[in-house]
Amino acid sequence: MLQSRVTRLGRTALIGIAGALAVSLAGCESERDTGDGDRNETEPFVFGVPTDARTLDPIFTTDGETFRVTRQIYDTLLDHEPGGKEIVGGLAEDWESSDDGLEWTFQLREGVTFHDGEELDGEAVCANFERWHNFEGAYQDTNFTYYWQNMFGGFAENEEDVDTEEKFRSCTADGLTVTIEVAEPSANYPGAFSMATFGIVSPGSLEQIEDDEITSADSAFPDYTQEAGVLAGTGPFKISEWDHGSQEITLERFDDYWGDNAKVKTLIFKTISEETARRQALEAGDIHGYDLAAPGDVEPLKENGFQVPTRDVFNILYLAFQQETTPEFADLEVRQAMAHAVDRQRIVDTILPEGGEVASQFMPPTVDGWSEDVTTYDYDPELAEEMIADAGVDGLTVDFCYVTDTSRPYMPAVRDIFEIISSDLEEVGLSIDPKPMEWDQYIPATNSGKCSLYLLGWTGDFNEGYNFLGTWFDRPSDEWGFENEEIFDLLSEIDRTPDPDERAAKLAEANEVIMDFLPGLPISSSPPAIAFAPDVEPMDVSPLTQEVFADVSFAEE
Repeated sequence: MLQSRVTRLGRTALIGIAGALAVSLAGCESERDTGDGDRNETEPFVFGVPTDARTLDPIFTTDGETFRVTRQIYDTLLDHEPGGKEIVGGLAEDWESSDDGLEWTFQLREGVTFHDGEELDGEAVCANFERWHNFEGAYQDTNFTYYWQNMFGGFAENEEDVDTEEKFRSCTADGLTVTIEVAEPSANYPGAFSMATFGIVSPGSLEQIEDDEITSADSAFPDYTQEAGVLAGTGPFKISEWDHGSQEITLERFDDYWGDNAKVKTLIFKTISEETARRQALEAGDIHGYDLAAPGDVEPLKENGFQVPTRDVFNILYLAFQQETTPEFADLEVRQAMAHAVDRQRIVDTILPEGGEVASQFMPPTVDGWSEDVTTYDYDPELAEEMIADAGVDGLTVDFCYVTDTSRPYMPAVRDIFEIISSDLEEVGLSIDPKPMEWDQYIPATNSGKCSLYLLGWTGDFNEGYNFLGTWFDRPSDEWGFENEEIFDLLSEIDRTPDPDERAAKLAEANEVIMDFLPGLPISSSPPAIAFAPDVEPMDVSPLTQEVFADVSFAEE
């Protein structure tokens, strides 16, 4: 996930936190319950996140912080077991595929109700798939429909600049039975049907937004995606308020949920961008949990009674070499030199949490298809400097983009990582031109090839190696700016290989080919930590960062 996947209240002003944040938190003091009632019913559960959600329409989502919110509101056909990677039923209680993998049939649960009172049936599911398939104009840009194109290909009528082959064929409803037909089998199925971006929205919601248009790929998201009260899902929480000024999203328990009701009545996500400020807010009692605890904070928090569970490793951080933006990067020797120049072990030892490790390829070792036989690039600055000189690029100035306003499960302390890599590259003869950007500008810039070097990563959407390699390397893309038919053809073959063991063997081969070609440098994999107050009963943490907040609660006193 772009990789993807907040808080309120305030009893005290926080030392060291910006004044505006302190005012925002303190202004909520009146809402904290001080009586003897059930805290789960009277007190909001407040969770701190590093960045704002971007949209309330899940189909436009690509980042984990937005998914964290939408996953509580909308359900998908399939899901993952809490805290695990096994696919289980979601809105569909049973599912099966044809032998050729071209038809996927889902039996929906009975008695599921949307937040606006409509009943879930097959027609509602198909209305969503047909909407996505029939997007037109600027909606076909990957800034809006990245995951649809990755998982289901093109559209009913592709615009001229969309060359993605159409994979979705049709959706047919018969009461509570839904049959989705695709053009070819894919390693992405059935995992794609579990992805939060394909959350099912009520037909009444779709009728309200059918005329909303955008004019260009650079347009902001439509207004309805920024407001509570337009979109209705079937999830355990419904959207109550999005206060953009105070950077708070408030969700309320949906009492007619088809599964177990949420344990807390009110859930609030609040953006606190500074890592230190999130920790201080937790320590002060102003929030009840936050994600991406800094590695250096984990043990001190535990010593003071806080709970800091750590997720299993299921991510990758990489440094991308954009070959079209910087033609010098088309020279393999230059890419190899940069790989040898970066001291990745230093990043692991000084920045990442315990359990982090240097990555040898573009997937973590916990995924089937990881290979022990890839070409490796050990830290060797003297060799790197020699290779840079031999290639005639000594003194070459390159843009290096990095994000300033967030961290990610695979990428804590972004600026620190950027500074280590920049220093290493300058030591061997390159000149780095820093390009700091906020996340909303960063993703469009990297997606469109405007950065020579940039840091990004991925947390797996589901337990499938192709979800890593296929995300980046199954076709030419502006993100990387290279042509390599061997890699593209191999991944296309992998995508159509139905047997998991055979697919894993081919994925291992692909990892070896990719690391010989070296389109970028895998940096690390790491286990992100999530922190909770002592008086909280946490939910199961997920290696996919797909926590179910319906399962969190205040502990009984």
